[in-house]
Amino acid sequence: MNFKATVITNVEVSPGYFRLRLTAPQFFVTAASPGQFVMVRVSASIDPLLRRPFGIFDVGVMATEYPDVQQPFLDILYKVVGKGTAMLAGFHHGDQMEVLGPLGKGFGTGEPSEGKVLVGGGVGLAPLYYLARELVKESRVHLFAGGRGRDDVLCITEFERLGVETYVSTDDGTLGERGLVTEVLERYLANGTGAKTIYACGPFPMLKAVAEIAGRTGIPCQVSLEAYMACGVGACLGCVVKGRDHSEATPDYRCVCKDGPVFDHTELSWEQRL
Repeated sequence: MNFKATVITNVEVSPGYFRLRLTAPQFFVTAASPGQFVMVRVSASIDPLLRRPFGIFDVGVMATEYPDVQQPFLDILYKVVGKGTAMLAGFHHGDQMEVLGPLGKGFGTGEPSEGKVLVGGGVGLAPLYYLARELVKESRVHLFAGGRGRDDVLCITEFERLGVETYVSTDDGTLGERGLVTEVLERYLANGTGAKTIYACGPFPMLKAVAEIAGRTGIPCQVSLEAYMACGVGACLGCVVKGRDHSEATPDYRCVCKDGPVFDHTELSWEQRL
């Protein structure tokens, strides 16, 4: 569904990273699930022409200035990387924009257990927060968050407030352990923690490494891919990736926006990327 949204807050949570809260219809809050995304039109003009995709960080209802009146809302987490997101960072309370969503296939939460493991980096933490909020209702959840430096590790306090046990690593050692988040994950799993499911979102190299770990350990794993998107509904085929059975003779392509963005790690070809 396409709807008009009004900016409630647009706050810089770390240098270059923003958390945007928008009004949303009640149907959106009811229909959305962890792992889905929205397409946002950042300008009423044709420049930039295409909408921008953003994972859903959170949805809910909030109090207003009027007693007994609550406002449904949508939160997204984004990094300023180009013209579109730079324009988005300039939005203030009361400004309006168009939003299309919720879109895509989200995470499957599975059965309650004591071993839900989340792995994310940068804005890849966005859909994992929404997922964690649902998982903690019935399971013990562990988060492995990584980034190049401390500024790239986002919203850890929010995860901890949910009761999530967090492990942080950075490439330069400015926050948490020094090293890759997947290295910390491997050490954790080697201790025989009994992880039941891994959920990951972040850069492709990180997801590939997580998928390899899941394959070696036999732990079920779902990954949420990041991709450039033009339409968000599978019409333009601009965000396709190669499936596990892909070959020149029998092409196997998956649309990130329509078939995903969440996939079982066994569905994809990790050795071949467009």
